[in-house]
Amino acid sequence: MSTEISDMIGRDDVNDVEAILAITNTDVDAVQHAVKDNADALFTWDYDLSRPALRKLYEKAKTGQWNGETDLPWQTEVDQEAVVIANAAAAQGGVGTNPDHYIGSPVEKWGDKEWLEFGIQSQNWTLSQFMHGEQGALLCTAKIVETVPWYDAKLYASTQVVDEARHVEVFAKYLDTKLSGHYPINAHLRMLLDDIVNDSRWDMTYLGMQIMVEGLALAAFGFMHQMTTEPLLKQLLRYVMSDEARHVAFGVLSLQEVYAGMGAAEIRERQEFAFEASVRMRDRFLQQEVWERMGISPKVMIPYILSDDTRGLFQQMLFSKIVPNCKKLGLLDAADGWLRRRYEELGVIQFEDWADTGEEYGEFALPDGAVA
Repeated sequence: MSTEISDMIGRDDVNDVEAILAITNTDVDAVQHAVKDNADALFTWDYDLSRPALRKLYEKAKTGQWNGETDLPWQTEVDQEAVVIANAAAAQGGVGTNPDHYIGSPVEKWGDKEWLEFGIQSQNWTLSQFMHGEQGALLCTAKIVETVPWYDAKLYASTQVVDEARHVEVFAKYLDTKLSGHYPINAHLRMLLDDIVNDSRWDMTYLGMQIMVEGLALAAFGFMHQMTTEPLLKQLLRYVMSDEARHVAFGVLSLQEVYAGMGAAEIRERQEFAFEASVRMRDRFLQQEVWERMGISPKVMIPYILSDDTRGLFQQMLFSKIVPNCKKLGLLDAADGWLRRRYEELGVIQFEDWADTGEEYGEFALPDGAVA
């Protein structure tokens, strides 16, 4: 790996386990975390709605609102053990689905009891990270309302603030009332959210949150929605996905205009940020906190996970929204294809010709009546 990329991600090898695990939270018991927001709140006195695509998105957002308290069947009984067993049966990739790969590892002799507990902890961890990420989106979208210079973008972003508050609410309630524990925010996710909030440039807030974090979330929610048979979670995810697709589309539709007018040096900065964000999000899903809670050294387990082809397929699918959206924005092939080469190295370039969210977001809209 080049010195340039090494300096960017803080390690010579993207799969350097010690470097990945060196990023930890030192204040896991803290209930507040302050980040310097280096941005000006920008008023605009131009009230023309000059961007029809954003106006259309705003209208869809106004009619697509739902109430997390009354529109979801919270009376549903959730047997977490049964859910975990059903999820394991439906899994298309994950630790334990390829047992031969884990011969010689600490989990080689695990039985049903250990795998069940791992599944429970993994579900608690996953939903906790979704909840933390949604709060990051809440703060970042509030920042977009302040910093974006376009009136029509401020209007749409205001609806997303409400959406994100609702998402935090429903994930927190599901964790509190249906599952069996919370996890603190993963260190890699927190570092990425810190960088997005800290950056003074409004388009970097869009790129980091709307394209990268929300894009991965949309793919992850879709994967989980397809896999789970638990009806409350399935409906919750379906509602959240209807919002998330608009959020990612908001980023694509806004940044297309901005990036079309940027110079090569500025575009290269955005490419580097997209790559760095991609690495951090991949590292986040290694679940080091779950292994620690299970009493197993993440340093021992992560090499097995990184080299597991079935797990790799799941990791790759998480980028199925990010890569085509980066292509739509012109980031893949700018600067002689710098980001394209990075995504080839990460093994995710095969998604480049999938539908971008600026085109497909309408497919996620909630139908009239009950949600399947």
